[in-house]
Amino acid sequence: MKLIDKDVCVTAHVYDVVELPDGTRYLDVCSPDTPDAQCRFTIISPWEDREEVGELRKYRDMDVHVRGIVKSMHGRTGLVLSHVRQFYGGPPKFTPNPRLLHGFTGDQEHPPIHDPSIHASSAQRGFKSARPQVPTPNSQPK
Repeated sequence: MKLIDKDVCVTAHVYDVVELPDGTRYLDVCSPDTPDAQCRFTIISPWEDREEVGELRKYRDMDVHVRGIVKSMHGRTGLVLSHVRQFYGGPPKFTPNPRLLHGFTGDQEHPPIHDPSIHASSAQRGFKSARPQVPTPNSQPK
C-alpha cells in the first residue's frame, strides 16, 4: 500500500494468463494455492492496449520484470500493462487526461487553453520588452 501512485519495477512469477470475455487480460502472479481473496496484487492489460502489449501467454510459468505505476484496484494493488516496453524497464503508454481534452480536437484553429500572450490582440506584448530596461555600456553618454 505504501507504493500506490509510485513508478516501480516489479519482479513476479506469472502462474497463468487469464482472459476475460471483454478482452481484458490478467497476469496471475499468485500461486494456485493462494485463494483469490488473499491475492493482493495483480497485473492487468486492458483490451484497448492489446496491440501495444502483444501476446501474453508466452510469459506463463516465467519470472518477469514489469515497470509501471502501482494503483489501487478493487481492494488490491496492481499495475496496468499498456505497452510491451514495460517488460524491459520502459514507461507505460501515455494516456492523456480526458479532463484536459474537454472541448479540444486536433484539427481546430485555436489553442486548447486561453493564453492571452498568444492572441492576435496581444501582438505588441511579448516575453521581452522592446526597449532594454538596463542601460548597456554602449548606450551610456560619454
